[in-house]
Amino acid sequence: MTVFAATMLIVIGVLHALQGLVAVLNDTFYVVGAEWVFEFDVTTWGWIHILVGLLVAVAGFFVLSGAVWARIVGVLVASLSLILNFIWLPYYPVWAVVIIALDVFVIWALTLHGRDIVAE
Repeated sequence: MTVFAATMLIVIGVLHALQGLVAVLNDTFYVVGAEWVFEFDVTTWGWIHILVGLLVAVAGFFVLSGAVWARIVGVLVASLSLILNFIWLPYYPVWAVVIIALDVFVIWALTLHGRDIVAE
C-alpha cells in the first residue's frame, strides 16, 4: 500500500502543478459562478496550487523510502491537498472532487497498515 500511496501522491502533486500552471497562464479558464468565502485571484490560486503540488510530489518520493516520518508527512500533505481542493470547489468543482477522492485514498493507504510499521 505504501507504493500505491507514494505513486498517488506524486500523481496528485503533478496534477496540482498542472492545474496551477493553467491558472497562472490562462486566468480566464476558471470561472467562479457564485460568491464564496475564500475568493482569491485565480493567479494567486495558481501559485498556491503549484507550490502545494511540488510539496505533495516531494512527499510522495519520501513515502517511497518507507520511513515512518515520511508516512506522517504524506498524511499531512494529503490532508492539506484535500483542504485546498475543498476551498477550490467553486472554481472547478468536478476536478476538485476527483482530487479530494484521491487524497482520501492516499490517507487511507498510509494509515491502514500501521501494524506493519510496528512489526519492523
